[in-house]
Amino acid sequence: MSATPETTAARLGHGYRAFSPRIGRVSALIPVRTVIVSAILVAAVSALGIASLGMGTYPLGIGEVVDALLGRSDPQARLLVVGWRLPRMLFAVLCGVALALSGAVFQSLTRNPLGSPDIIGFSSGSYTGAIVVMLLLGSSRYLDIAAGALLGGCVTAAVVYLLAMRRGTVQSFRLIIMGIGVGAMLSSLNSGLMLMVSVDSAMLAAVWGAGSLNALGHEQLWPMALALTVLLLLVAGVAAPLRQLEIGDDAARSLGLRANRVRALAVVLGVALTALVTAAAGPISFVALAAPQIARRLVKGSGLLLVPSALVGALVLLGSDVLAQWLGFPVGVVTVSLGGSYLVWLLAVEFRARR
Repeated sequence: MSATPETTAARLGHGYRAFSPRIGRVSALIPVRTVIVSAILVAAVSALGIASLGMGTYPLGIGEVVDALLGRSDPQARLLVVGWRLPRMLFAVLCGVALALSGAVFQSLTRNPLGSPDIIGFSSGSYTGAIVVMLLLGSSRYLDIAAGALLGGCVTAAVVYLLAMRRGTVQSFRLIIMGIGVGAMLSSLNSGLMLMVSVDSAMLAAVWGAGSLNALGHEQLWPMALALTVLLLLVAGVAAPLRQLEIGDDAARSLGLRANRVRALAVVLGVALTALVTAAAGPISFVALAAPQIARRLVKGSGLLLVPSALVGALVLLGSDVLAQWLGFPVGVVTVSLGGSYLVWLLAVEFRARR
């Protein structure tokens, strides 16, 4: 099958200019603004990533960082950049992508800007599963924590999903309300678990629970990158059905879509993306809430925007990590501070819009 992409932008009947690439019988409609914004975001992430590789106790210039990445520097600089700082930078990018896509999936499912795993309790469920493994089972292995986070998130999602179901259909508003309630209960449970163990164990769990990219290396990076790649392919596969669900269950079913099955699969994928980050870096809040909405404002689009959301998530978390290194705080503290301010602004805007 020959590929004959059409790269000519034309004004279509959608109110915006778009590219219409075609490969065989498969075609797509890509707004020009989305392409431009995505390119700018890629450049910004790349520039910020190179700058972050030069930060630290032993600062390096941009030229030295580039030489180290290309293998043209001395062994000490290459060890600093490639051995120690590069995994952290890549973790920030990958975790930002995962959280942003998780938020985009849940906001698409609930058709609500507050429908992120932070707000509806799924992040708390992943955190609970992880600290059960750490505190009660006494394991600090990455794969064990990842399994605990995934199991905790899935159990929480199942409980919230069942509580939100009414007459065989999951209602978006009930999903958010039930998620907030379950998340509050899990937060209390997490505090109780911290009080049940020794002070040393509780302190270790509390430091991890702040959300930090410290002490993450190549050993944890490659398993996460592999798992994220698989999840990205699965999310891309359910993107079209999710967009159909946004027009309503009845309309989606009239097109032959099994709404409840697609929704359940999307919930599992969203929880898995959140659990992947929680297992590696602890609970990092508000990136999943803010990134998809910032992406929509940048591209002036609506609905499920996977690529712009992922790039904004990478930029937000990488920028937060650079700021965290400069301030000497865990990255989770920075995202909570910035994200909390964004949530207050969002609620104020929504309130004024409804008056």
